[in-house]
Amino acid sequence: MTGQPTAPARSVPLASLSADQLEAFLHGRREEYAVLKARGLSLDLTRGKPSSAQLDLSDALLSLPSTTKDRAGADVRNYGGLDGLVELREIFAQLLWVETEQVVCGGNSSLTMMWDVMAYLMLFGAPESPRPWAQEETVRFVCPVPGYDRHFSMLAELGVEMVNVPMNADGPDVAAVTELVRGDPSVKGIWVVPTYANPSGAVVSQEVAAALVSMPTAAPDFRIFWDNAYAFHHLTEDEAKSADALTLAAASGQANRPIMFASTSKITFAGSGVAVMAASLENKAWYLRHLSMASIGPDKVNHLRHVEFFGSPDGVRDHMRRHREILAPKFAAVDTALTAALSGLGVAEWNRPMGGYFVNLDVLDGTASRVVALAKEAGIALTPAGSSFPYRRDPRDRNIRLAPTFPVLAEVETAMAGVGTCVALAAAEKLAIGV
Repeated sequence: MTGQPTAPARSVPLASLSADQLEAFLHGRREEYAVLKARGLSLDLTRGKPSSAQLDLSDALLSLPSTTKDRAGADVRNYGGLDGLVELREIFAQLLWVETEQVVCGGNSSLTMMWDVMAYLMLFGAPESPRPWAQEETVRFVCPVPGYDRHFSMLAELGVEMVNVPMNADGPDVAAVTELVRGDPSVKGIWVVPTYANPSGAVVSQEVAAALVSMPTAAPDFRIFWDNAYAFHHLTEDEAKSADALTLAAASGQANRPIMFASTSKITFAGSGVAVMAASLENKAWYLRHLSMASIGPDKVNHLRHVEFFGSPDGVRDHMRRHREILAPKFAAVDTALTAALSGLGVAEWNRPMGGYFVNLDVLDGTASRVVALAKEAGIALTPAGSSFPYRRDPRDRNIRLAPTFPVLAEVETAMAGVGTCVALAAAEKLAIGV
């Protein structure tokens, strides 16, 4: 019998195949890919957006608030209350394990709050700063990778240099961070997504958090941007608790070091939620002093709307369990599809997150860009390769962030099966070149 060599079972590592076996595998994946392209798909997994079904969970907000007065009798439609409605600050203080007086509730975007803090640091410096950061010869930030692309683009816009450290399962590599910060006063801060990190799903342990808030730093005004964007976004009943960074910092004599951020952007309405900041009282006063030049108060009508909608911290937790019912099957579908297409091939690894909004996919070195391009040509839009690294430079060209939240479940299943085909095809192409 003649013809194409028999293709090996998918469970055999591709690197162990003979040239003929690899050619047969490659031929099969090209046929699969041709069928995929012929389907004419148009699917988008580029950003971690809530789906319409998730947004529907908050439609009761559209008929709230039922009154125009807060519990003290003040009219929420008027000016004032720069740090936000106290009733809402109380809810988030309990959720974030901080004190109410440490909390600021603002507009709809925590990213805007982060930008404001960075801009104030550049223009005015922190309370401990010898000068505004913009007057320093160089400002550097430590960036755990893979990480959140918008953090990196913000720093790039401000001319802040970025230095990579690994993001481990329990948080940033403490030894690497410590080495960077202890002898270089130009290293002014670090980004940390402490709970279900974007995109790795890592959860910062109490031990790592304690080390970060207490480590010696050459810069007296070193800051930890503690972006707790996914603190309540659990995918299982085993709900991770965020490390208590503010309390740990205060106990170590570094109360001003961490500044915490969160929001309801992926809890209620993405464009009409509430952003939250929590910090030491000195940092809070510093922030509000500069904010007062730009604002006389936030949207307290929206604050009251959210207070009535949630009612209590338990109301937020109950609401997020309904989100979980929608999201958990989509994340399971990602794992099922990738396992079916790639298990045993030795060309990809991915996490099975316990929460958050992303799946972290590492493919064969040097093939991530090719995978994204193949997927795009087949009608599946993925986040650009390298997005989870500063300057979009993944030194190994292997990391891809998957965002399965927005499409409906059937579309996630279709898209991820297609991604599996693209990963296998790109890996076989690369390995075939070396045979």
